[in-house]
Amino acid sequence: MSADGQARSHWFDDEAGPVVRPYAMTRGRTSHAAQHRLDLIAVVVTEPHAGDPERDPTLSPEHVEIVGLCRDAPQSVAELSAELDLPIGVVRVLIGDLVDAGLVHVNRPVPPAELPDESILRDVISGLRAL
Repeated sequence: MSADGQARSHWFDDEAGPVVRPYAMTRGRTSHAAQHRLDLIAVVVTEPHAGDPERDPTLSPEHVEIVGLCRDAPQSVAELSAELDLPIGVVRVLIGDLVDAGLVHVNRPVPPAELPDESILRDVISGLRAL
């Protein structure tokens, strides 16, 4: 209650605790240089040589959690966003930071234009059967 007897509004949810705005997690950044490679189905993998990210004071708890999740099993950008309950844009910036730090790498899916044509695959199968 304030001095005038009215309840003060809170900027946080009592059950959830204080709210951290997404721009605070990314230090105000909305994109990353590597972001063009981070579509929703790009797979993030922890580097084998990545040590304990908790020891790095430059990494946020979200960075550390991404490294941990990807160490257990490779995760897509969309899966990480859902698991961390963060917007895709924030997750892309955080992953970009981790790529720059050499803690993770990103495997991009093959674009459909680069996949072999179905007719070529059928011809190859027919040729193999003829052998």
